[in-house]
Amino acid sequence: MDDVARFGGIPFAAPPVGDLRFRPPIATTPWSGELDATGFGPVSPQNPSMLNAMLGEEPEASDEDCLYLNVWTTSPGSEASLPVMVWIHGGGFEMGSGSSPMYHGEEFAKSGVVLVTVNYRLGALGFLELGHLDPAYAGSGNVGLLDQVAALEWVQNHIAGFGGDPQNVTIFGESAGAMSVSLLLASPPAKGLFHKAIAQSGAISAARHMSQATSDADTYLAHLGATSVADAVAAPIEELLAAHAAVAAARVGAPEDAIRTHNSPLAFLAFRPVADGITVPSDPIAALADGAAAGIPLITGTNREEWKLFALMTPSSVDDDALVARLGLMVDDPHKAVEVYRQTHPEASIAEIETAFLTDAVFRIPAVEMADAHSAHAPVWQYRWDWGSTAFGGAIGAAHAVEIPFVFNSIDDPRLEIFLGSEIPADLAQRIHRTWVSFAATGSPSVPDANEWPSVGAGAERQVLLFDIEVEVATDPEGATREFWASSSKPIFDLEA
Repeated sequence: MDDVARFGGIPFAAPPVGDLRFRPPIATTPWSGELDATGFGPVSPQNPSMLNAMLGEEPEASDEDCLYLNVWTTSPGSEASLPVMVWIHGGGFEMGSGSSPMYHGEEFAKSGVVLVTVNYRLGALGFLELGHLDPAYAGSGNVGLLDQVAALEWVQNHIAGFGGDPQNVTIFGESAGAMSVSLLLASPPAKGLFHKAIAQSGAISAARHMSQATSDADTYLAHLGATSVADAVAAPIEELLAAHAAVAAARVGAPEDAIRTHNSPLAFLAFRPVADGITVPSDPIAALADGAAAGIPLITGTNREEWKLFALMTPSSVDDDALVARLGLMVDDPHKAVEVYRQTHPEASIAEIETAFLTDAVFRIPAVEMADAHSAHAPVWQYRWDWGSTAFGGAIGAAHAVEIPFVFNSIDDPRLEIFLGSEIPADLAQRIHRTWVSFAATGSPSVPDANEWPSVGAGAERQVLLFDIEVEVATDPEGATREFWASSSKPIFDLEA
């Protein structure tokens, strides 16, 4: 089982270049002879990432010709019918790749899974809605999601040749990857292409309303100096990336204005999928509640201190008045919010209160709402990642993305020490990795050496699996803040904005 074969840089759609820029993916032309699959394909063009620099990762070769996937298996050419897991990478819909060293799949293959990782178009290339300027480009705000659909179609058609079972496919992802997974649950084009889902730190409420997407496009095109779709199609990729950087800098530099303008705490993401009523339903969470993904088991969860990573990358100071003002952009009673969070975090500083609140606003509460919407139609299990990195004197803690190397059971990579610290619990990596694998294999997660993990709605109290040095199931430890959000009459993600 340890003899892993890797096949990299497999094209799953035609190069989306030239007149195909901003267009849905189309089928690739079959090749003759052998394809060199010893390396990886180019990744979607993107601006430099601070996180990749922190991890010491070298920039990958990029090109608009980026629609490639990678496969790790122990059974190439066999009829083993192993469970398949398809990883959709995160990165705010503007950075990352399926070939990042953090996502290499040797350990999944050794665990009896065929692992597939995919690229998809990022930033303006994948999520710039241009239909209001030219009806022929309606839906261009979701071509990045359609790239993921095309990759899943490739899996259905070809994964058996790598020993995988096309009738046992689990999609999973983190951050923007989890948001993608969640939206694919409700996406008509993705129906029937997968059978289970895991969403790590991202939920279905990530989609923008169409009016917001068209406004975002107009702002972007102004930075690009383009007055028509033709101008954007003809622009050099360097100019597209420069315009993206300008839009992103404006949002990060004035976060309150961005939240106010875009009516969402996800406003710091310059590009996101669009609730266009075609690829993504006009109200995705309502579609999920109506049974759009009936019968598809789901694991969803978040990290205890998600926002610490973003606070570390964009440090700022906030006093009591500023905190109330910022919270007032997202809830109808910010003073009550501060009171509740001080009660549940009695030793916390102002900065830590803000971190706890934004962790909930951006990640945990959307995951809870998604779990509740879907639980009437399929089993849903909720987790919280509690283990905290000791790097930077504990400044990272149980932040966004900390769990990824544990899921991939790749914590031995020495480059991770700067992110995870020097004392990394190997048993914890084995346990979450094996939990994910058991879910992919059977549709019901088996947690090694832990008490039973009930699904959401299976009992009177919500049960949450807590991943720490000790892995245990407990009654939701954040019930008080969950109840506060449920009672707030101001929506944090307003698709009618």
